[in-house]
Amino acid sequence: MQPPAGTPQDRRSGDLQDRRSGDLQDSNRRDRIRPPATTGAAAVHLRGASTAEEDDGRDALHILPLSILPLETPGLRRARLIKNVRLETVAELFNDAQTGSGQIGLDQLSKCFGIDGPELRRDLRKIVRIGEAASFDVYSLRLELRRLNIDVEGADALRLSAAKRAELTSYMRVFTRPLVEHVYGVQGADIASMDELVRLFAQPDLEEARRRLQMTADRLDIPLQEIPAFLEEYADIFLSLAYFKRCLDDIVPDVQGFLGWMAELFQVSEVRRDVRQRRMLDEIGHDLTDIATSITGRFESFDNRSRDFWRDINPESFRSIRDLIVTHHLTIGGVLCGLAVKMNLWKHRFARGGGPVRRLEFIRSEILPGLAHIKTIEQASRNNMGR
Repeated sequence: MQPPAGTPQDRRSGDLQDRRSGDLQDSNRRDRIRPPATTGAAAVHLRGASTAEEDDGRDALHILPLSILPLETPGLRRARLIKNVRLETVAELFNDAQTGSGQIGLDQLSKCFGIDGPELRRDLRKIVRIGEAASFDVYSLRLELRRLNIDVEGADALRLSAAKRAELTSYMRVFTRPLVEHVYGVQGADIASMDELVRLFAQPDLEEARRRLQMTADRLDIPLQEIPAFLEEYADIFLSLAYFKRCLDDIVPDVQGFLGWMAELFQVSEVRRDVRQRRMLDEIGHDLTDIATSITGRFESFDNRSRDFWRDINPESFRSIRDLIVTHHLTIGGVLCGLAVKMNLWKHRFARGGGPVRRLEFIRSEILPGLAHIKTIEQASRNNMGR
């Protein structure tokens, strides 16, 4: 079983020294990395990511393939940034079932290369800056990269994969159904995807549909021919919401399972006798419950606001719902990313069970660090929800 990418650096099962290449003579020097904390070690080649791995990286909350950034050092482009279980950003140089996840701190990247030129230094500055992001999902990255004035390589780099978009079709129906019924009535309810909807609205074949589209354009104060562009923006905004909602639906059952697993420790005699242990478990349980409840409430608020938009379509109502969702991208991504990496490691580490001592150590060393930060993000966002 391949370990999760969020496994902390000091617990990785692979070591960079075990990934030496046997053929370094023909490679460009900038394609090579030198393992940290070794003397005279051979440089290692980073394997290029497969298409499936690239899609997984784009669709994940905690992974940033460096291939999407305009880096000047080719070797760096084969690595990726990840959030580990302590919510630290580290560089992952390889990850497979045999050697595990090879991670190093961003401050160690320069030691891995046999050069120290201006290109590498410029690349490292970009990496360190983007590494401060709370989440690496494509929607948070759009905002962070724009803020940092960093371009990306390729128009699709910050879009979900085709497979993920198809997977989210059922989630999107919540947002597309009001739009379809507004223009086509109930007979349009069988439209399957937003792409199909955009194509349909670009060339409406029903007189009543054209009339309703014109009415919608008038109420939005845009020309009729700009309706497809509006729909694409609408689709992207609500696809982001569908993506985060799917992530939440995957994470909440894991959090509930973890809380039940952790509650079993209260029956252990050592825990019953140790007030500090009980207090730690109580606080972690309370924090996780509060975070999960709060972020679920945020999504309910988004649903209500989107329904309000279709009751009273106007330019201001669309800008309001769009700005509300985009404003929350960074905090939703940060909270879900933090929960996801912790729950993924818990499932991986304890797939075959574990005794109370091992459980307590895991909770103390892996779940507790960074949890207060997740709670702070969620509390601040909840307080700003109505503004």
